[in-house]
Amino acid sequence: MLADPMIDAVSICTANAAHAQMAIAALKAGKHVLCEKPMAITLADCEEMVRVAKECGKVLMIGQNQRLAAAHQKAYELIRSGAIGRVITFTTAFRHGGPETWSVDSGSGTWFFDKTHAAFGAMADLGVHKTDLIQYLLGQTVTKVTAYLGSLDKKTPDGKPISVDDNAICIYHMSGGAVGTMTASWTDYSGEDNATVLFGTEGVMRIYDDPMHSIVLSKRDGTTEYYDVDRIQTNDNQTSSGIIDLFVAHLIDPTKPYISAESVLPAMRAVFAAAESAETGRIVATNA
Repeated sequence: MLADPMIDAVSICTANAAHAQMAIAALKAGKHVLCEKPMAITLADCEEMVRVAKECGKVLMIGQNQRLAAAHQKAYELIRSGAIGRVITFTTAFRHGGPETWSVDSGSGTWFFDKTHAAFGAMADLGVHKTDLIQYLLGQTVTKVTAYLGSLDKKTPDGKPISVDDNAICIYHMSGGAVGTMTASWTDYSGEDNATVLFGTEGVMRIYDDPMHSIVLSKRDGTTEYYDVDRIQTNDNQTSSGIIDLFVAHLIDPTKPYISAESVLPAMRAVFAAAESAETGRIVATNA
């Protein structure tokens, strides 16, 4: 396939452990690459993917689709307009019932629960989304992480705890001074939670936190603004994320924006720092 000159681009949707090898092979074969998140299972692999893409002059895009959600883009604009002033603290979360139905080997035997293939659990599946998002919204990178990653409920077919985390809870220190929490969970059996709340010097912004309004802006002066932009997609209500459209549009017209792998590296550094923090019990710097 990679030797076929008629193929311009490759979309990599395999298990996490195969991302780097396949992406690098495709890039070296002259193909543009759209790769699922998490980018790779080691920071060295992530950095090598970015290096090879630059060396080959090819596009390497990562599917961090939360940047494209309409309410997140509106929130981005509002934050930069000073709507809530300087962000002091935040909480962001992504919770649902788990990935059991997402692959051909469905149920408790899914590769998502196997550390050999996945490396991480909820942290890299869901946490990387919210980590990338909070950096995008604030225009700040994660500099220090304190984290818990553990398996609290999910079991393998033989009844043992899965070998990856089904819950991840992190405290993020940001480069601009904000501090907040990021929670990723596969054990929300009531539905799905994809909310972000930002606490600023001039007000509070709630994104996908209110069932009626995609953004609720509560100002320090006592007024409230509502923005009914969209409803974020869920596992049960899938809509277009915009990722493939963005990728193809950039290939056709390189002046159009895309989500470069390089721009996702800070989120991956935070993910690996979280894993180290959970293992060592220490605050870990990302060296961002």
